[in-house]
Amino acid sequence: MADKNKTGLLLLGGGARAAYQVGVLKALAQSLPRNHGIPFPILSGTSAGAINATALSCYASCFHLGVKKLEWVWKNFQTDMVYKSNFKTLYRNLLKNLSPLKDENISVKSDSWFDNSPLQILLEQLLDLDRIQSNIDRQYLKAICVTASSYHSGDSVCLYQSGDEIKPWVRAKRRGIHSPIKIEHLMASSAIPMVFPSVELHGEYFGDGSINQLSPLSAPIHLGAEKIFIIGMDQPKNRFFYHEDKALPPAGGAIVGHLLDTIFSEVLTSDIERMQRINQTLNFIKPEYREKSGLKNIQTLQINPSKSFSEIAAKHYASMPFSIRSLLRILGINANTAHKSSLISYLLFEQNYCRELIQLGLEDGLAKIDEIKSFLQID
Repeated sequence: MADKNKTGLLLLGGGARAAYQVGVLKALAQSLPRNHGIPFPILSGTSAGAINATALSCYASCFHLGVKKLEWVWKNFQTDMVYKSNFKTLYRNLLKNLSPLKDENISVKSDSWFDNSPLQILLEQLLDLDRIQSNIDRQYLKAICVTASSYHSGDSVCLYQSGDEIKPWVRAKRRGIHSPIKIEHLMASSAIPMVFPSVELHGEYFGDGSINQLSPLSAPIHLGAEKIFIIGMDQPKNRFFYHEDKALPPAGGAIVGHLLDTIFSEVLTSDIERMQRINQTLNFIKPEYREKSGLKNIQTLQINPSKSFSEIAAKHYASMPFSIRSLLRILGINANTAHKSSLISYLLFEQNYCRELIQLGLEDGLAKIDEIKSFLQID
C-alpha cells in the first residue's frame, strides 16, 4: 500500500474557472467525515489554483471546513473583489500604459491594465497563514507550494513551505525556494502579465505561475508526491468555426482565449504524457538500477470538466461590469459572439457564473467519486 503522506493535489490556474475546483473538492468532502483531515498532505497550486491550495492548507486539519470556506467565497464573488472595474480606474491605467511620458518622481507608465488591490485585501482578511506552519508541525500537512514565474531568469519558481527534510532544488528552467507562504506569493502567482502588476519577491519580480511552467508535475514530485490528484481545466471545445463546410478565421477574442488555454492548461497534457513514458521505461529496469536512477513511478488521476466553460460563461456575459464589456468589444466579443471565445470564462468573477462552475465540479466529482476515493485510498 502506498504511503498516504506521499499523496499530492495539483491545482492549476484559470482565473474565474478555478471555481470548478471547489466543486470537485466539495464532492470529495461530502464523502468524508466532518472531522477528517486533508486527504492530500502535499498541495501545489498555480495562479488562482495557488489561492485555493493555500486556503486548503490553512484548514488541513479539517478538510470539510476548508472546502466550506472556499465555497462561501466563490459563491459570493463579484468582479470588484478581484480588481477595480470602474471606468475611471480602468481607463486611467490603460492610458498610463499607452503614455510615452515618464517622470522620475511619479510613475506615469503603469505595468498593468487592472488594479487588483481588492484581491490582496480580500486574501488578507480571509487567510490566516500562520495556520500553515501549525498544520505542518501537527503533521496534518507535509508541504504547500505556490508557483510563480520570474521575469528576471525566466524560471518557473516553486515557493514552498514544509519541514526541513525537503531541500531547495534547481533544474532546467525551474527551481524550488523554501519560504513561508505569504499573501505576496499569491499575488505574484496570479499576476497575469500586463493584466495585473508584477510582484517583487526574493530580489526578483514575478508574474503568473502558469507562464514558463513547462512541467506542472515537477513541484509536487519534488515535494515528495508519488500519487497526484489533478483537477484539470481541459474543457470540451471546438477550436474551429465553420459556416456550412467553410472554415471561418478566428476573431481577436478567440485568439486571445486560445493563447490563455495554452498557457493555463495544455502544457499539463504533455507533462503527463512524459511522465507516462518514464513510468513505462522504469518497468523495464531492474529494481536495484531503478533506485540508482533517482526516478520513481508516479501515479496520477485527473478530473476535467464535462461541459464547456466558454458556453457557460456566454450565458452570464451580461453580468460582467459594463466597463469590461466595452473593452471586450474591441476584441470583437459581444453578447452574440461570447460563446466563441474562452476569454470571458477567465475574467467572469461573478457569483452566478461561479456557482454554476461549482455545481458542474460537484457533479463531475460525484460521477467519479468511487474512482477518486480508490485512488486516494479512502475507505
